[in-house]
Amino acid sequence: MSATIETVTVDVTVVLGRAHMPIHRMLRMGRGSVVELETGANDEVEILANNFPIARGQVVVNGEDISVEITEIIRKPEQVRSVAESLAGTDLDTLRAG
Repeated sequence: MSATIETVTVDVTVVLGRAHMPIHRMLRMGRGSVVELETGANDEVEILANNFPIARGQVVVNGEDISVEITEIIRKPEQVRSVAESLAGTDLDTLRAG
């Protein structure tokens, strides 16, 4: 039985923001510490698939539910093909032929 791209599991991560701080501050962090992000409340978030940027979006809060509305797809054809092939463990032409 040949592998198909539809069966590949992808880890999706949404990056709300980033912060830079000295190591001594990070080492003092504990429960209740606040990390200030270098991002505003209305800034776009970055969406990663297996740590590879694939899109940008806006955070949407509906009651207690949080989701991300995609506003931009990041397309880099050769990189996307390479990532897809690496996830599948084979090249895409082989998957299509199978």
